[in-house]
Amino acid sequence: MQSQTSPELIEKESIAQLTFNEAITVKQHPEVIAQLQRASLLGNAERIKVSIIFVADSGLKRVDTTIWAVGTKFICLKGGVWIPIPRIVEVIF
Repeated sequence: MQSQTSPELIEKESIAQLTFNEAITVKQHPEVIAQLQRASLLGNAERIKVSIIFVADSGLKRVDTTIWAVGTKFICLKGGVWIPIPRIVEVIF
């Protein structure tokens, strides 16, 4: 992971242009799967947005959005935007 201290805030729509090809090890919050599942429930039931901190090949990013679904390898945001779970650092409510 790059030594960038604060994530770059991006729009959900720009995630499609990011790449996740490099072999990058991400230090995840120990409860990241529980955070994702809770965020998905809140997003679907109450349309509550969360901040997702993740690492793209170009560095640390943050997006404020709702999570529609959590799979085994990816999360899905509105509009069919996907982020690989191994690249997610933390979900902030």
